[in-house]
Amino acid sequence: PPLGRMGMPEDVAPIVAFLAGPGRWINGQVVYANGGAI
Repeated sequence: PPLGRMGMPEDVAPIVAFLAGPGRWINGQVVYANGGAI
């Protein structure tokens, strides 16, 4: 993995909080939790 470790829930929590709050107008997007790999 690019971070040198497996992902943790804490790594995804900020984007989830954003999408549940100020970013609630964003729809139809896929957010990949891949550690920055393309």
